[in-house]
Amino acid sequence: MTNRGNRRSSVFYDDFDREAYLELLEETRRYFPFYLHAYCLMTNHIHLQLETIHHHPKDIMKMLNSRYAMYFNKRHRLVGHVFQGRYGAELIDSAEYLLEVSRYIHLNPVEARMVKSPIDYRWSSYFAYITSIENPHVTTAKILSHFPEPKKENYCKFVEESVNIIPSKS
Repeated sequence: MTNRGNRRSSVFYDDFDREAYLELLEETRRYFPFYLHAYCLMTNHIHLQLETIHHHPKDIMKMLNSRYAMYFNKRHRLVGHVFQGRYGAELIDSAEYLLEVSRYIHLNPVEARMVKSPIDYRWSSYFAYITSIENPHVTTAKILSHFPEPKKENYCKFVEESVNIIPSKS
């Protein structure tokens, strides 16, 4: 899933907004359980690689986006739409595409020239994929299951060698 700020404006002004978004993500997950495989919170857009269990993605995104918009507008004394239209979504129908989407999400801050390496970007799930530190928002098992041991190191190579980054040490 992807969602962009209205008129490409920021959807996060600071780290407090990002923390609030992740809290609302977890609230939403309690109502509509899902697996979150990867995420990246950029300044003016969001990437979520999620797998639904029993509910349609529209229910998940409606709750998450509306609650975040109410929070954001109240905190920043704004009115109107926070997000630009409906969220974007694509069906992931193969293991190859599952991995490509994950890599794309984790490289988004590098491609945007915000950081030199995805490990340097705090607001994505990448750190959970290449270190032993768990991230309560994301489950890494499905994606890492496609890599031989050492899984985390091989995932790191898969992501970082695609853009000629010197792989991070985990």
